[in-house]
Amino acid sequence: MSDLEAHRAVARPAGRAVRSATAAPAEPIGSRLGLLGTTWALAWPAIISFSLESIVSLCDLVMVGHLGPASVAAVGVGVQILNALNTTLFAIGTGALAIVARHVGAGERPPAEEALRQSIVTAAVSSALLALPIAIFARSLVGVFRVEPAVVDETVRFLRVVLMSVPGVGVVFVIAASLRAAGDTRTPLLVGIVVSVLNVLLGFILIFGRLGLPALGVRGAGMATTIAFAVGAILGVALLARGHLRLVVRWAGYRFRGAVVRRVLRVGYPAALEQFLMQLGFFTYVIFVARYGTGPVAAYFIGARVLALSFLPGLGFAAAAGALVGQYLGAGRPDDAERSGWAAQRLALLMMTAAGAVIFAAAAPIASLFVGDPHVIEDAAAFIRVLAVCQPLMAFDFVMGGALRGAGDTRFPLLTAIIAFWVCRLGAAWLVTHVLHLDIFWLWRVVLLDFTARAALKTWRFQTGRWRHARV
Repeated sequence: MSDLEAHRAVARPAGRAVRSATAAPAEPIGSRLGLLGTTWALAWPAIISFSLESIVSLCDLVMVGHLGPASVAAVGVGVQILNALNTTLFAIGTGALAIVARHVGAGERPPAEEALRQSIVTAAVSSALLALPIAIFARSLVGVFRVEPAVVDETVRFLRVVLMSVPGVGVVFVIAASLRAAGDTRTPLLVGIVVSVLNVLLGFILIFGRLGLPALGVRGAGMATTIAFAVGAILGVALLARGHLRLVVRWAGYRFRGAVVRRVLRVGYPAALEQFLMQLGFFTYVIFVARYGTGPVAAYFIGARVLALSFLPGLGFAAAAGALVGQYLGAGRPDDAERSGWAAQRLALLMMTAAGAVIFAAAAPIASLFVGDPHVIEDAAAFIRVLAVCQPLMAFDFVMGGALRGAGDTRFPLLTAIIAFWVCRLGAAWLVTHVLHLDIFWLWRVVLLDFTARAALKTWRFQTGRWRHARV
């Protein structure tokens, strides 16, 4: 296959869209029930996949919580740094998603598979190269958070081990995004189950020292993550090579194709920049929180883990919206693309509003699962309640963002992140801490401004329909 063949995307007319396992959905899209059913069929395995990731994070936090608040804060800070590094994967994963969905919608499997093959290698190599300097300068980087010395030491120990997981994370992320774009959300679920089970079991063994092994504490949590994702990456590549999935990746005769990689990065780099700015914003927000002490920092990371669990329906329906929007655009059916985005939005709003009500009512018991300190529980419960109120706003933020990225419109979500996070959240946080000198509960409440702005801006963009003309 030449670079030109691997790079070409031809959007077929609606009447000629290929109705195969890899083409746009053939359900009766004119029927709302058919569209909602299609959306749900794509979303539920993704929701479970993301749920497993969050459950693993919660289990890690519960296990590390037995080591004390310093360890909880250390793992939280380390994960924030790891997430910032993983923003590079969003460029590759988002670009691959949009390109694969377009080609699949047009019935063009070879260029979709070549985009995936190039993306797997690029993700593994680039993430490994970026992890190396972070490991070398870990102590200086952690010091930016201005946490207490004990937290710095624990974070460095955790970070230098967990950074070895980054190449595996990259491969799993790109494979999952591309398969979901092709309409296969069950294979990523299978890989996710394997990774999650291994992560929890190994975490328990290595953190506390079971089966005759020494207790490694936070380093054990990092080692468990590294091993689990290495296994997941090997499994994902093996399944693609077998030839039984909607996409097939063969490695015989592989060579680097710069045109394909540049195309992936051109579509995806705004998403990576968006995520980088978000993670940098989280760093800054944690610095504001750290002014109130180690207890509030631990409370923040407890709330963040609960948040990661609460917005799972939004992530699942965002994945479904991205796949459907991209495939319908590739098949030359933009009206169906728009309707699929709104269908995913309705379902996400319903589920996340219900989840928010439950989380709000159970905020204190949830917080007490992680720590026994009553002051940390009080701070965490207050933050969890704010996040619960944000759930309907998050539904719009995630699903509309997923629909826009599936269409290849990745620049507007970047603009939204700048306005919502950096202006609304961090601007208000600076006023709370440096001008008005209010208590920690007001710092939690500025999150509402952030999600209100995100929901409003992304919904407006989707309503304009400008994403219909995005080029991938």
